[in-house]
Amino acid sequence: MKKLLLGDEAIAQGAIDAGLSGVYAYPGTPSTEITEYIQLSPLARERGIHSRWSTNEKTAMEAALGMSYMGKRALVCMKHVGLNVCADPFVNSGMTGTNGGLVVLVADDPSMHSSQDEQDSRFYGKFAMIPTLEPSSQQEAYNMMAFAFDYSEEMHLPVLMRVTTRMAHSRAVVEIADTPREQNALNYNAQASSWVLLPAFARKRNDVVTAQQPLLEQRAVNSDYNQYIDGKDHQLGIIASGIAYNYLMECYPEGNCPYPVLKVSQYPLPKQLVRRLTDECEQVLIAEEGQPFIEDQVRGVMPGNAVIRGRLTGELPRTGELNPDLIKKALGMPTDENYAPCEDVAPRPPALCQGCGHRDVYTALNEVLRDYENARVFGDIGCYTLGFLPPYKAIHSCVDMGASITMAKGAADAGQWPAVAIIGDSTFTHSGMTGLLDAVNENANIVVIISDNLTTAMTGGQDSAGTNKFEAICRGLGVSEEHLKVVNPIPKNMPEITRILREEIEYKGVSVIIPRRECMQTLQRHLKQKKASK
Repeated sequence: MKKLLLGDEAIAQGAIDAGLSGVYAYPGTPSTEITEYIQLSPLARERGIHSRWSTNEKTAMEAALGMSYMGKRALVCMKHVGLNVCADPFVNSGMTGTNGGLVVLVADDPSMHSSQDEQDSRFYGKFAMIPTLEPSSQQEAYNMMAFAFDYSEEMHLPVLMRVTTRMAHSRAVVEIADTPREQNALNYNAQASSWVLLPAFARKRNDVVTAQQPLLEQRAVNSDYNQYIDGKDHQLGIIASGIAYNYLMECYPEGNCPYPVLKVSQYPLPKQLVRRLTDECEQVLIAEEGQPFIEDQVRGVMPGNAVIRGRLTGELPRTGELNPDLIKKALGMPTDENYAPCEDVAPRPPALCQGCGHRDVYTALNEVLRDYENARVFGDIGCYTLGFLPPYKAIHSCVDMGASITMAKGAADAGQWPAVAIIGDSTFTHSGMTGLLDAVNENANIVVIISDNLTTAMTGGQDSAGTNKFEAICRGLGVSEEHLKVVNPIPKNMPEITRILREEIEYKGVSVIIPRRECMQTLQRHLKQKKASK
């Protein structure tokens, strides 16, 4: 059977067909569509595959590890910065190993289309000493899921699968299996001596995992996903990984690349194949999406006589996404700049939607803070980060999920007043609650605004983990009832909102204000659904 699928959808379908029992994820572009596809899959529903959103990437990773412990196959999905959030259980999962297959799917975002940085997740795979896969096409992404689960169970290690934005969000025809694999049965083969990371046990596991590395590398050398394709002209050799291999093939649509090519889609880096290329060629061009991960290793362990070219030497740009035109330039081929941005289309800066409750929150906040010299507002990750842009220019920082509250507390500790944190509902439950507990424990002189639009709006309107629970959460964390206020952010309520803001700024302690109004996008969606059901 053939289907036209996004890369994300091919991954999701591949996981279902490989006998998946659960997907765990927090929404984050460009990985979101994987979980959404599984949520909407009739087969996934029929099989009872778990697909509900997790509160954050750390809880997702830990839940997936728990499913693996019981012998079932689990997939955990996130964008690259989410891997930072779950780094503790992710790295330790290499020490515990796996029982059922465990695949950690990370979608990197070179060029930072919707992210804070260009982090390359392949470094995490090397750091954790686990196998890493990087598909070069949607078909390969689909096929790799079954291989990854099998490989995880064979080696008793999690497998990291890394894709990038263009792979995640471009479509291709994918041949899918006619008969999906059945789910694993529960089994109790997990040994406590592996899963209880007391130092005495962890040291033994560390020896085991370290001893596996030569085997993993040899498996990469022999992998069907790594190919050495010889060429007639050995003046140049090319190493192309993941989607960069796809771009290279677009430069030679007839498949007539004259140079030897080493396609890399499975790590650890197959040094034996690399040595062959560097021995046979005068120069080697390394094309990889992201940071110079392969290039650094080639320079470090295979000096040889070949001259190494790539991102570090300027043949390819040091930052941003690759494309076929950039590969052509590096190869000295003519290019029509087909992938250059169109100059005929005027760029439109992002803006908060008309009618968005965040607009009224910033309007009120700006009005009140005009009366305070050097007020500081610490922002967070979400739609409301657009409050930094005109016409509001209302926030002064945005670093990572949940940082607003703890940064405001740190600023207050330094003597800053007023110190205001603004955080969204989903971000608050993701990683803001612990910061609020710190603030309550020290009675920090801050105002926390939890701008609640009843959804995870920035990534498409997924469910928010704390909906209808925020007052209870804040009380449970110790926020005083007297200084926990809920408002409806609409223009007619502006006098009430500004009054409450002023009162809570003047209060010397922790205040929480919750402006609550549904996101305009999800409201319109719900109204359409309601109308259609009549």
